[in-house]
Amino acid sequence: MSVSPGFRGKRGFDLTRLPPGQYPTEDFPVLSAGPTPQVAEQDWRFTVTNEAGLEKTWSWADFMRLPQEDVTTDIHCVTRWSKFDTTWRGVALDTLLADTAADFAVAHCHGGYTTNLPLEDLLDGKAWLVHEFDGFPLSPEHGGPVRLLVPHLYFWKSAKWIRGITLADTDEPGFWEAGGYHNYGDPWREQRTWND
Repeated sequence: MSVSPGFRGKRGFDLTRLPPGQYPTEDFPVLSAGPTPQVAEQDWRFTVTNEAGLEKTWSWADFMRLPQEDVTTDIHCVTRWSKFDTTWRGVALDTLLADTAADFAVAHCHGGYTTNLPLEDLLDGKAWLVHEFDGFPLSPEHGGPVRLLVPHLYFWKSAKWIRGITLADTDEPGFWEAGGYHNYGDPWREQRTWND
């Protein structure tokens, strides 16, 4: 395993949890393709559109009444940083995505960003809509008021400022995927670009 100088076990990092090509950090870098949307909690809505075009929408108040879960997980950015033991609070997508035969999902965000995922990567306790980070409301810079959290994939798949998910029978590449990022984004297989 190749590790950047200064990260060979210093600061207590467990390098067995580090995917190839990544370096551990205690920081939480902010990377965005455009301006940060400012969405007030009272204005936020989340809509699931199923493969038949039927919609179900939750307001902020509706969302906060759903079963909440605390999640501690590692996250891995395609730009090669990894952050261990991040803590989040939110709603499992299992709660929101019921009764569908779809195979794929597209996350839609304020600001026009989209990302595509196989539906199986959003279910069975693998993904959440989160509204808190480290015990505090999620800041706009980190995707607040609500972002998608899919920690087993590169972090661009954990779309910031989420406003909805469309379920589909066919795969539709999102913003970064259409621009050359890998369609799936597994950090353990270093799936960064189309060629990986």
